[in-house]
Amino acid sequence: QVQLVESGGGLVQAGGSLRLSCAASGRTINTYAMGWFRQARGQEREFVAGIGWSGGRTYYADSVKGRFTISRDNAKSTVYLQMNSLKPEDTAVYYCAAPRTGDYSNYPTIYDYWGQGTQVTVSS
Repeated sequence: QVQLVESGGGLVQAGGSLRLSCAASGRTINTYAMGWFRQARGQEREFVAGIGWSGGRTYYADSVKGRFTISRDNAKSTVYLQMNSLKPEDTAVYYCAAPRTGDYSNYPTIYDYWGQGTQVTVSS
């Protein structure tokens, strides 16, 4: 079993930056692909970014490409999401997730482990 805990959310002005962290406990996540998702109020959960188990492969939603960077430190069992040039439409609860097997995906249904989420609010 893997437990995921996100942190780093908060209130920021448009154009600002935040770095989210996702710390894993329980089993090591060193062999797991990981993903970040977000869910705005009244909307469905959407894929933001994914990273392979070694960190060598990454993938981004078009809406965040060039502004967000996903990375991981397997020695710390932690995955990060650096968010720059934030926009009001980035406001959402951000979740990290891991599939028990397989690669990352933009489909939330393939993920088995989820954190509790961290709120990001971007003011205009």
